Amino acid sequence: MDILLVAGLWLGGSVWDDVAAALRSLGHRPVPVALPGQGDGSTSATLEDQVAAVLAAVDAASGKPMVVGHSAACTLAWLAADARPDKIAKVVFVGGFPAADGKPYAGFFELRDGVMPFPGWDPFEGPDAADLDEEARRAFAAAAIPVPGGVATGIVRLSDERRFAVPVAVVCPEFTPAQAKEWIDAGDIPELARVGDLSFVDLDSGHWPMHTKPAELARLLAAAAGPN
Repeated sequence: MDILLVAGLWLGGSVWDDVAAALRSLGHRPVPVALPGQGDGSTSATLEDQVAAVLAAVDAASGKPMVVGHSAACTLAWLAADARPDKIAKVVFVGGFPAADGKPYAGFFELRDGVMPFPGWDPFEGPDAADLDEEARRAFAAAAIPVPGGVATGIVRLSDERRFAVPVAVVCPEFTPAQAKEWIDAGDIPELARVGDLSFVDLDSGHWPMHTKPAELARLLAAAAGPN
């Protein structure tokens, strides 16, 4: 199966290299999606540009792909399901959840000079970054790509309720499946409350398992994809 890999904030497509290699060894075709503004030097990219890139990858896939979104990019994966509900086999959210219609894509941190730079490690102390040592943290921060303001502040627009028929799996790294279910039951994640086929997978890692547990993440993604 084609497995489209969509990276979260501050990350380029190369963050998936180790996961992609493991997926290929398991018989799948990984496709890291190149997002405008995340590695191409552009600071003028918009949320619509990134959605278009994901949809282009869906349309170019062989058969129905599985779309994997990490962190904030869970929303990109879900926007793809909204736009192509009949063309996507499954959506997988890794370490995050989709924003609801009308919400900003990633209004988490301050914009500076039109971009949202990596804010440092203070906001991520605790379970998010517990498995990253000092060397890994320095490398991550040095490679972090500032997010264009037009992406971070873009407004999410969802319109096709057929998205709720697309199967969804939630990979739970720095939180547990039980916590995710509690948040859904509490109304904190309204989009997932309406998904008909929803499953949860536990992964003992921090927020960036593609860095710290790539082989384990690849096995979980391959299992979610099912037999080729």
